[in-house]
Amino acid sequence: MRNWWIMIFCCFAALKTSAQAGYKPVADATAFRQQFAKTAQGTQSIESDFVQEKDLSMLADKITSKGRFWFKKDNKVRMEYSTPSYYLLVINGKDIKTKDSQKENKISAKSNKVFEQVNKITVDCVQGTVLDNADFTSRILENGSTYLLELTPVSKALKDFFRTITLTVDKKDYGVSKIVMQENSGDNTTITFVHKQVNVNIPDAVFATR
Repeated sequence: MRNWWIMIFCCFAALKTSAQAGYKPVADATAFRQQFAKTAQGTQSIESDFVQEKDLSMLADKITSKGRFWFKKDNKVRMEYSTPSYYLLVINGKDIKTKDSQKENKISAKSNKVFEQVNKITVDCVQGTVLDNADFTSRILENGSTYLLELTPVSKALKDFFRTITLTVDKKDYGVSKIVMQENSGDNTTITFVHKQVNVNIPDAVFATR
C-alpha cells in the first residue's frame, strides 16, 4: 500500500555512502552551488521514466514500482505509477490530487502545514533548488562522476518523518538522477530517473487536479 511519503519520492539505507562509494567533500562548494542553481534556472520541464524501490524494515524483499514522471515550472509535478499497480499523484501549486483504481482524493496543501512543506521539498528536489530550503542543513560530496547532496531536516515537523534525504547529481548535466530517503521508521525509498528529457513541451492539462 502506498502512502503519502512513498508517493512523494517523491521527494528516499541512509546514505552514509561517502566512504562506501568513495565520496569526499566537494572541492569547491561555491562553484557547485552556482552551477547547480544555473542549471535549475534553465530547467523549464522534465519528462522521465522512474523506478522506485521501497525497502521496508519488516520485509526481506524490496517493493519495486515503475512509472512515468513529469515536471513543469512552476510547481507542477505528476507521478504516474504503472506497475505493480496504478497510482497517480499530481501536484499543481497548492493543489494535490491522488488517484488509484478505486478512488480519487483532492487535497489543498494550504490546509496542512506538513503537506505544504513536503510539497515544497518535492518541487525543490526535482528542480534543483533544494539547497535554498531553510528546512534542511546540507552537505555536498563528490566522486568521479556524481555529486551527493545529503540533506538533514531541522524543522520539527520534518524531523518526525525524515532522517535523511539524499540527492545524486550527475556531473555531466547537474541534473538530479536519484533521490533516496531514510524515514525514522527504518524504511527507505529510492527513486531513480531514467530516459530523462529536459525542456520538452508538456501541456498544462497533464497537471490538471480538477
